[in-house]
Amino acid sequence: MALLVAVLTLVVLVLASSSPAIALSSNHYEKTCPDVESIVAKAVQSATMKDKTVPAALLRMHFHDCFIRGCDASVLLYSKGNNKAEKDGPANLSLHGFYVIENAKKEVEAQCPGVVSCADILAFAARDAVVLSGGPTWDVPKGRKDGRTSKASETIQLPSPTFNISQLKQSFSQRGLSMDDLVALSGGHTIGFSHCSSFQNRIHNFNATHDIDPTMHPTFAASLRSVCPIKNKAKNAGATMDPSSTTFDNTYFKLILQGRTLFSSDQALLTNPKTKGLIYKFATSKQSFEKAFVNSMIKMSSLNGGQEIRKDCRVVN
Repeated sequence: MALLVAVLTLVVLVLASSSPAIALSSNHYEKTCPDVESIVAKAVQSATMKDKTVPAALLRMHFHDCFIRGCDASVLLYSKGNNKAEKDGPANLSLHGFYVIENAKKEVEAQCPGVVSCADILAFAARDAVVLSGGPTWDVPKGRKDGRTSKASETIQLPSPTFNISQLKQSFSQRGLSMDDLVALSGGHTIGFSHCSSFQNRIHNFNATHDIDPTMHPTFAASLRSVCPIKNKAKNAGATMDPSSTTFDNTYFKLILQGRTLFSSDQALLTNPKTKGLIYKFATSKQSFEKAFVNSMIKMSSLNGGQEIRKDCRVVN
């Protein structure tokens, strides 16, 4: 048993290596804020009852947080003076649901002032979002610190929906994430909505030979073109990520095989033998997907680079 604990501790230390000082643990708040996870879960649940798009928004927010400077809640900071923060970077302008984290933080502060980081609250909320959408649950490692730096210019480092497989591989491996993690985490596209701008490249002027991406199912492409005309003026026009857009399931992987996913980066997963094999595996087994997703979420959410416990998620102390 002692050996197992030692090995698990070592794994956590390695995962947190983007900030060598911080080791995460499952019992970090056991004595200092035992009710933190139920407080956050309640906040996420009550927001979701009023707005069913909240879970997808929180999962995406956590992902966008972790990919820039590790999971340090830098995405939650507001722009101040002449510093334009991450949330105002082009890739993050469509993020929403910040109020859910801010409200949860207020509740947590009322019970355990100065103890729980905004980064941990966002990690809990992302897990709760998956659970509320009918997906798996997991024990979130705890003890992240909040960062003091947030720059809109750094959001250019986020993986783009137009990426090909080598760009995706590079983006993930720079963060210590494997091809397995890439496919599993892409499965987060089972929930949510996308604006036209993220897949416009596939349905108009695709390349010199094809107006539409030939890997896209023709009737699917036609339906997207009617929602997103070439000179689209509708600010909120777009499409759901999959037909069961509020249910966390493995439909996304089945859709990739049918040429019915929105992003080039989704379709790109079929262009590499390893990732293609995983697509088939997850399309046939929801259980395999969920297990892989949980492992990859724990791995991604353990990238940490913060320095403090923020009192207010919107501003540094």
